[in-house]
Amino acid sequence: MSVHIQDIQFKEPSARIKETLQSPPPAASRASDDLVDVQGEKMVLNLGPSHPATHGVLRVILEMDGEIITKATPDIGYLHRGDEKIAENMTYTQFIPYTDRLDYLGPLANNVAYVLAVEKLMGIDKLLTPRCQYVRVICCELARISAHLLGLGAFAMDVGAMTVFLHTFQEREKIYDLCESLTGARFTTTYTRIGGLSRDLPDGWVAQCRKFLDEVVINFDESETLLTRNRIWVDRTKGVGIIPKAMAIDYALSGPNLRGSGVNFDLRKAHPYLVYDQLEFDIPVGSVGDCYDRYLVRMEEMRQSVRIIQQCLDALPGGSVNIPDGKVVLPEKGKVLSSMEELIHQFILVTQGVNAPAGEIYFGAENPKGELGFYINSRGGGTPHRMKIRAPSFVNLSILSELLPGHLMSDTVSILGSLDFVMGECDR
Repeated sequence: MSVHIQDIQFKEPSARIKETLQSPPPAASRASDDLVDVQGEKMVLNLGPSHPATHGVLRVILEMDGEIITKATPDIGYLHRGDEKIAENMTYTQFIPYTDRLDYLGPLANNVAYVLAVEKLMGIDKLLTPRCQYVRVICCELARISAHLLGLGAFAMDVGAMTVFLHTFQEREKIYDLCESLTGARFTTTYTRIGGLSRDLPDGWVAQCRKFLDEVVINFDESETLLTRNRIWVDRTKGVGIIPKAMAIDYALSGPNLRGSGVNFDLRKAHPYLVYDQLEFDIPVGSVGDCYDRYLVRMEEMRQSVRIIQQCLDALPGGSVNIPDGKVVLPEKGKVLSSMEELIHQFILVTQGVNAPAGEIYFGAENPKGELGFYINSRGGGTPHRMKIRAPSFVNLSILSELLPGHLMSDTVSILGSLDFVMGECDR
């Protein structure tokens, strides 16, 4: 089921904004060659890689005709770390901490996506315990809320709304408290394991999570009160950075950027994994595809994430969080110290890794920024022969060359904020 964000928004645009919306988009659909030199000699301007509005080390080379952009060329690679090559030189388990450093605003979701890919390769994805699957969904949705809160706060601050930034970061600190209690780390979690989780939920964690869910929805209301009817916010986002549905599909956008353009596609619904097919939630979609639509989509997605987590907490089953296979999951420490067989299992897993079969697979998960996919080519053993990562931020940024020309220089800040990218996963 999908819900159009126009059904949930409560803003009545001013007459001037209505007139703007009825006119053609500034230049989202116009090629840079069609833009005439209307204000004199053109100049080249570097936006980034150290500009705060680029949200990381992104450099965009802008050709300007006065205040109008006539050409935009993204220049990436300043944060390249070679994660894919690193993965080919270590065991599958050893690479889990590196997934934290992809979209480092939602590390729990990265952990889950990668491990699900390895489990698909090994053929054990259907053997996961029910409790493990529910806890993983909770982790993914907490990561989605955390990432969207930061994206919203940074987006709002870029266009001058400092108060919203402080509001959203207050709630993110509570999520970090939950992460610290659950994983032992606030930022780089490395929580998921092949075949299960590193540990079960600690005592009192469910109650702590429920308390957070009750509080965060109040924060959503306050943030919407500050922005949705705000004249400055609407002027800076509505009718700006329009991505038509066809263009979004052509550029393989995913996540909120795709759904903001009216494409009802979400991997949790289209290709369900874990227990998403057992949960009730709606997919918000836009119609115009502008910065304002992408903002509304993310606001509603956070509400749906709260709804998903509440269902998981209500239906959370008992039992173990790991599959009962000593050749995949590390055995209990007590058994390692008292049983030779368990000691051998641990030694092999730590030194050689899990014994994956030969073959190749691809798995994509619906992460906060879009579809995070892992392609693994295996020749057998505990190390992948080849690994490729489909980073949603990398794909989403590819549209800048066509999207930015025709807009004003000041619009680039709004457009970049609405795309909500992370250079850590873009450069990998």
